[in-house]
Amino acid sequence: MSATTVEQTPRTRRHPVDEVLPAGKLAVYGLQHVLAFYAGAVIVPILLASAIGLTRSQLVYLISADLFTCGIASLIQSVGFWEVGVRLPLLQGVTFTAVAPMIAIGNANGGGVKGLLVIYGSIIVAGVFTFLFAPYFSRIVRFFPPVVIGTVITVIGVTLVPVAIQDAGGGNPKAPDFGSPQNIALALGVLILILILYRVFRDRFLSTVAVLIGLIVGTAVAAALGIADFSQVSKSGWVGVTTPFHYGLPHFQVAAIISMVIVMLITMIETTGDTFATGEIVGKRLATRDIARALRSDGLSTLLGGILNSFPYTCFAENIGLVRLTRVRSRWVVATAGGIMIILGLLPKLAAMVASIPTPVIGGAALALFGTVAAIGIQTLQRVDLTRTGNVLIVAVSLGFALTPVVFPQFFQHFPNSVQVVLGSGITLGSICAFVLNFIFNVLGGGEHREAAAGRGEERLSLGRINEMSREEFAEHFGRLFEGGRWVAEETYDRRPFSSVYQLRCAFQDTLLEAPPERQIELIRSYPPLGVIDLSDESLPEELGLTPEEYEAITSVAAGGILGPESLRDRVSAGLDSLSPAEHDEFMRLNRAYREKFGFPLIIALREREGKGEVLESGRARLENSPTQERMAAIVEIAKIANFRLQDLVEEPELEVQRG
Repeated sequence: MSATTVEQTPRTRRHPVDEVLPAGKLAVYGLQHVLAFYAGAVIVPILLASAIGLTRSQLVYLISADLFTCGIASLIQSVGFWEVGVRLPLLQGVTFTAVAPMIAIGNANGGGVKGLLVIYGSIIVAGVFTFLFAPYFSRIVRFFPPVVIGTVITVIGVTLVPVAIQDAGGGNPKAPDFGSPQNIALALGVLILILILYRVFRDRFLSTVAVLIGLIVGTAVAAALGIADFSQVSKSGWVGVTTPFHYGLPHFQVAAIISMVIVMLITMIETTGDTFATGEIVGKRLATRDIARALRSDGLSTLLGGILNSFPYTCFAENIGLVRLTRVRSRWVVATAGGIMIILGLLPKLAAMVASIPTPVIGGAALALFGTVAAIGIQTLQRVDLTRTGNVLIVAVSLGFALTPVVFPQFFQHFPNSVQVVLGSGITLGSICAFVLNFIFNVLGGGEHREAAAGRGEERLSLGRINEMSREEFAEHFGRLFEGGRWVAEETYDRRPFSSVYQLRCAFQDTLLEAPPERQIELIRSYPPLGVIDLSDESLPEELGLTPEEYEAITSVAAGGILGPESLRDRVSAGLDSLSPAEHDEFMRLNRAYREKFGFPLIIALREREGKGEVLESGRARLENSPTQERMAAIVEIAKIANFRLQDLVEEPELEVQRG
């Protein structure tokens, strides 16, 4: 098969993100997203109205306007048009980062409607700025390796857990019944019900709507106990239309605009982390263009927020956790949720019914959702070599900074208000910290390349120590030289003692070359496909044309579907950890064409290649070889890979280095 054939191999499979579910499921799953999101959506107008002195009727209007605009924003992000919207199951909501600055702007300009108009003026300008700046900001995506992405996602989950706990206690810490046994029991009951549904009905429909069932049952129980308050339902009208500039034309003030632009710059960092988190969950690779689309959506939605009497918008972490828990990856579910929110925004009575869900009920569900977001971050950090001190410090210090304003909200109270915009948000502070520390340790310091060449960060082994090892120790240390080839290390152990590192290297090569053909081919088939890091991706077998047995062979050596640090380090050295969607598709076509011709995966010693372009060129050239040639070439490449990994592990005298 020629290289031309590889280029022309079509890829027609629809990604689960783009799958349109039956109308019934769309409605149920969409409603579940709305209920999980609702409390977070309405809390911002509630806090703002109270702080700047708005009336009760003005607050009701703000809530309806917020829901209406949330729906439009979610449609823009999930459905998308032109270069706007990332087209992932991301639900949009008002960013909490903007709460304190908006209150400060409103009160500084007289409060009430007068202050609100200045807030809207700053929101409109900040939305335009975000839309125009999005493609430039998205170019820093290359500075978001797994250590930054994983840390940011973990920070998002960890810093939001206290919000869920506060809701579980009743919402208002100053209220007499906050933390009452009744509130805690209600929240705990909802959480337990959700866990039971996931455990008993795993991989079935009821598990995917467990959060929705928990919210409904929790509200019913609360109503029976007399906790739920439905009085606002009867007071609300059936129809209420949100009109542009309802309170009058916005006022534009330079100081307010600067503050809101800073808020949106911070929000762009959060959106980038949230977008990557969702990409991780749904198994879709993201490129610079995708991040730019997500940020443009934030900008356009924020602009609409200023026009439609609402606020700045970003992705909502609650719903990222819900996508992970339900494993429903279709973006059309979120689009349906957007439609439901538009309806709720137009029907105040229905919105009031949803608003009647007691805070402890929401808190019980939120504990599972926010904790899940943190778990996603930890899962992402599995790809990071945490034996490197630099990476450990990035994670540790970022988490420490992120928790500071969460544990002590007044910690930065003596700083200027403009600085508190950054320091007062744990998510923002932790995200910036992770980004800056990664830049210091891994970009300016060249840590990215050192990681590829410096091994696992362990103390390198001396030849004397190697000769003293037991068989089990030897296999434990050197089994990692080969993917699924611990037997090579075990048989090489019998050739000891080794008089030099050169002899040790030769012993591994002899064991490999003298192995029976069937054992060699078994070893070859255990190597993962090029261009792939996460082997748990459900679309992988179909993309590569793998049989269940072949797929089992390559996944059996990966923990949880994630490649080991040696394999990851090899891929980082050639840039295969940062493929664009187009490059990913090229590698998948090459892998499939090679496997179809030879019956085993393409293996290349990546550390001796100068980038992914050379890797692709080498692979395409090898398609012209015969099966016999390629079988021998695969063994040679495996030996080369083992040599590079051996250099990471073993202390080699300078004389031997020159000899090798």
